[in-house]
Amino acid sequence: MEPVQIEMSIPCISEFVGIVRLAVSGIATRMNFNVEDIEDIKIAVSEACTNSVQYAYGKDSSKRIFITCNMYSDKLEIIVKDEGKGFDVTKSIPHRIDEPEPDRLGLGLGITFIKSLMDDADIQSVIGQGTTVTMLKVAPEVKVFEK
Repeated sequence: MEPVQIEMSIPCISEFVGIVRLAVSGIATRMNFNVEDIEDIKIAVSEACTNSVQYAYGKDSSKRIFITCNMYSDKLEIIVKDEGKGFDVTKSIPHRIDEPEPDRLGLGLGITFIKSLMDDADIQSVIGQGTTVTMLKVAPEVKVFEK
């Protein structure tokens, strides 16, 4: 069955991340996620969007971040995508926070939060083309959404 898809894009400005949090909270509420799961989803989405704001485009706030929410009967899939600088995912997580390496972007904590809060998370990035974070949360009960 095809998901119900909700798409939005925001300017690459930190003040707009809250709008995405509110939208995703409404979607998760509609899918009957519990309060704890909704908070986890909101934090994970905030981390993904904030990483794009901080690292994708430098200081170019005219660029956009794209968010897609796919509502399936048994899960919520959220995709946060930018078309920015990209990064080497193998170098994104420092070994020790107190000894960061100069060539690492410092994305490790946000990625760690995303992976721990969601049931599944995948980060794909290509230097010069951007980053896509795909997150999945299994729904608490099966519900059919009509298009």
